[in-house]
Amino acid sequence: MSTRNNEQEKINLSDLKPDERLKYEIATELGLLDKVMNYGWKSLSAKETGRIGGLMTRRKKQMQMEGINKQL
Repeated sequence: MSTRNNEQEKINLSDLKPDERLKYEIATELGLLDKVMNYGWKSLSAKETGRIGGLMTRRKKQMQMEGINKQL
């Protein structure tokens, strides 16, 4: 796997869409951000990718429920 160039490594989380920001936050929590930054998202195994996707889904549902509860 080749290393990405420095221009692609500089990612500003505030410029990302909410879904992308959440994905990077979860990758950070799982200790995968360095791997993603150096080799890209393609470098992740299916297990790692599935873990990120599962946690994203869980958090989105949780945020929806919190929004519904605030409305009540």
